[in-house]
Amino acid sequence: MAGTLYLVPTPIGNLGDISRRMAETLEQADFIAAEDTRVTVKLLNHLGIRRPMLTYHRHNTDSGGQAVIDRLLAGESCALVTDAGTPAISDPGEELVARCAELGVPVCAIPGPCALVTALAVSGQPTGRFTFEGFLAMNKKNRRAHLDALRGEERTMVFYEAPHKLAATLEDLSATFGPDRPLTLCRELTKLHEEVRRTTLGQAAAYFRENDPKGEFVLVVRGAEPVREEEASLEDGLVLVDKLRGEGLSLRDAVRQAARELGLSRNQLYDLAVGK
Repeated sequence: MAGTLYLVPTPIGNLGDISRRMAETLEQADFIAAEDTRVTVKLLNHLGIRRPMLTYHRHNTDSGGQAVIDRLLAGESCALVTDAGTPAISDPGEELVARCAELGVPVCAIPGPCALVTALAVSGQPTGRFTFEGFLAMNKKNRRAHLDALRGEERTMVFYEAPHKLAATLEDLSATFGPDRPLTLCRELTKLHEEVRRTTLGQAAAYFRENDPKGEFVLVVRGAEPVREEEASLEDGLVLVDKLRGEGLSLRDAVRQAARELGLSRNQLYDLAVGK
């Protein structure tokens, strides 16, 4: 029987955010697959845990992933961790989970720290519907194409960004969605210098033209305002009634259908058609 792949979140800044269940899973797993063992060993030392580790990151998804799969199929359990946050969210753990799903290997996700959810919750932006867009491409053409595809997006949009790319990203966001679009810029979440800046895309772009960004950022961008269709008038109803009558419908049936399609009062439309 195959072992289980456990997705174990790690603190995104504050070590106090690790839960008992997360610590117990790390301690009980047969081995740990880590993005960077040098980072993970610091967490394990803090928890007083010693477990065998191997590396799994975006540069070795084939070899590292196969090493994990082989051991899982042999019956061992694995705790997958990133340097910070939840595995498989904007992370190559996504590929490992997909391979496990194909092979029927059990996967168990442990709830815990995630910069996406933390930023969205504190943003003050609408949270009922949102889209997570992860990191934008470094290539300007690809980045602008990605943003152009989101021009009409009405859901709140969440992006991750590194400090060396932030200024260029803000300029492109402002150019695509307009400088007045509300933005919540979250920096160094849960860390000592945590900052939540509620501003606009234009103001943020201007600020970071003059100030060097430091730390990791999550950008929460307000979605586009819904496009409101113009309400049909009774005159529009009359035009449709004439069209329907030309197709063979009686006046009463034409009025009934036109009123239903355009959201108009049937009685008002009928009175107007009769008196025409």
